[in-house]
Amino acid sequence: MAEIESRMTIIEHLEELRYRLIRAIIAILVASTVCYIFSDQIIALMKTPAAEYIDRFIVFGPMDGFVIKWKVSMYGGLVFASPVWAWQAIQFIMPGLTDQEKKFLYPSLIGMVGLFLFGTVLGYFSLPPTFRVLVGMMGNQLEYLPRANEYISLVVFLLLAWGLAFETPVVILGLVYLGFLQPSTLRKQRRIAYFVMFVFAEIVTPVADPIVAPMMIMVPMVVLYEFSIRLADRIAARRQQTALPTT
Repeated sequence: MAEIESRMTIIEHLEELRYRLIRAIIAILVASTVCYIFSDQIIALMKTPAAEYIDRFIVFGPMDGFVIKWKVSMYGGLVFASPVWAWQAIQFIMPGLTDQEKKFLYPSLIGMVGLFLFGTVLGYFSLPPTFRVLVGMMGNQLEYLPRANEYISLVVFLLLAWGLAFETPVVILGLVYLGFLQPSTLRKQRRIAYFVMFVFAEIVTPVADPIVAPMMIMVPMVVLYEFSIRLADRIAARRQQTALPTT
């Protein structure tokens, strides 16, 4: 009898997961369809950082236009439908959280979205100097003929990298809140953390300058890391006060 109840519980969880996934996918498809209608404007916005080097994109196949526009639309659909699929994810995991964890969930979600958007905006404004360096590396003997697919993929990669880099405080504070990480550890491992940030910045800034360009993304990450330590101290102190037995 216990096995049947356990099996039914698993089935119910799978049904709930299927229900949430369907709603999230529908939202993404609807948002992507709307983005496809405005795909020319979205591509123009993505082209703006390198507008001085690009007149029109080059494609090589009759289906490339549709494929590239749909790819751009899917990227846009994921972004614009993020409130819906994020809410569906929250509703799926909500029953398994304690009351204390539920209180931490909503501020974390707001922080994740806000920091990701902030990082993406900064990344967008970093694109003009990035392309200026990349095109300048070609010299006088090479002519830049931009392929739409390669250019858009590079822009999306850089924007995602900037956005994910700014998620550092949320990840750190979440680990501290759950007890997997201590503020003292963050201080002791500061040099290692800085090295990891520099390596990450080198990877996501594919330009010839190995110092200045990576520093554009590393400096904000260091500031956020130090800010996270300050907030982690408060979270750890609050957790300690909560754990103290009342007399």
